[in-house]
Amino acid sequence: MKDSEMREDARDIFNASLKAVDPIIAVKKHLSLEGDVLQVGKRSYDLSNYSHIYVIGCGKAAASMSYALEDILQNRISGGIINVKYGHTKDLKYIKINEAGHPIPDEAGVKGTKEILTLLHGLRDKDLVMFVISGGGSALLPLPKDGISLEEKQRVTKMLLDSGASIDEMNALRKHISQVKGGQLARVAYPATVISLLLSDVVGDRLDVIASGPTVPDESTFGDCMSIIEKYNLKLPESVMNLIKKGEEGEVEETPKEGDPFFEKTVHVIIASNILALKAAEQKADELGYNTLILSSAIEGETKEVAKVHTAIAKEIHASGNPISKPACIISGGETTVTITGKGLGGRNQEFVLASALEIAGMGDTVILSCGTDGTDGPTDTAGALVGRLTIQRAEKLGMQAREYLGNNDSYHFFEKLDDLIKTGPTNTNVMDVRLLLVR
Repeated sequence: MKDSEMREDARDIFNASLKAVDPIIAVKKHLSLEGDVLQVGKRSYDLSNYSHIYVIGCGKAAASMSYALEDILQNRISGGIINVKYGHTKDLKYIKINEAGHPIPDEAGVKGTKEILTLLHGLRDKDLVMFVISGGGSALLPLPKDGISLEEKQRVTKMLLDSGASIDEMNALRKHISQVKGGQLARVAYPATVISLLLSDVVGDRLDVIASGPTVPDESTFGDCMSIIEKYNLKLPESVMNLIKKGEEGEVEETPKEGDPFFEKTVHVIIASNILALKAAEQKADELGYNTLILSSAIEGETKEVAKVHTAIAKEIHASGNPISKPACIISGGETTVTITGKGLGGRNQEFVLASALEIAGMGDTVILSCGTDGTDGPTDTAGALVGRLTIQRAEKLGMQAREYLGNNDSYHFFEKLDDLIKTGPTNTNVMDVRLLLVR
């Protein structure tokens, strides 16, 4: 089979995975309305018992999720506001859309978050809040604690992104310098009933990690935050360090914990996650004639190291037919991290593919794709990239040395010159990454 045909297969398989996690379809799969009864998963709510229904939300898929809610609930919705990434919008009738910055929060995000809190303040026992949450929600629901500026919060976020800290570690710090994360939004909404619909973008689908768990008890502590700061030797702003130290000493109130009364009126439903995308990819690959294997939906770690593991599997398939025989499609998901040492442009998916290209150079027929399901890989306009066994050879003909680009974290410009970037535009969904390894 030609390299171009395998590349087309990889694109088709990835597109199938995207369709499976469409937020509108996912919401309607888990919610239905018959008369006054709203079915949410296995729970039923008699809407005649509620005076008002409000919709709030944050994340890259919040607009699409809200669109589905409007289609189901229509004029039963009294109002609402959602914070979305710039460009990730839909035409909504009852719910206000506020576009804001991601992955670095901006003033528009702060403004929208304040509007959400204003809506929630003063809600009563017979009010119902539908809270749509998806990937990017943490950055898109920013409201620093008093004494910490947005600019300082932005610096903290950038330091964490550049350090290679895990999503759990990033969120622990973000929760403790925020007024809304780590269960604090549930405290504001009480005594209203809150139904949180979540499109998971974290490994293990942990509720307390998705968008930093605004309506979920927080297990992390100020002590954990200090350990993370020391682990990565972070030089955080003085205002942040003072807050963390005071929290450690008990002078600042901790984030809400399990057993706090306001969590009694919160419900959480995960409507889509990474494994759903991987299973759809598996089905499409099978239709295209590949022997398939889902490696894991929970892969984390340094991107370049994860790439070595995947390419080692490709080598083994070529050599021995293990763990599955050719034609093979190995599928994996999760979210890796990149420790930035260079000054180039790229993202974890592009870096994964560039590191893989070096390992499969000259190998038998092999194609590797890695893309973010949100359509945005790092601070770039691309979802990811794909490579084949001849990628390095093609680059050298153009005078490009792949190792130099990799060392400078400049995978974007490497693949841009080869026309190997995959640009989907905003997908309005986000369930982490999809990686495909095709071997023939």
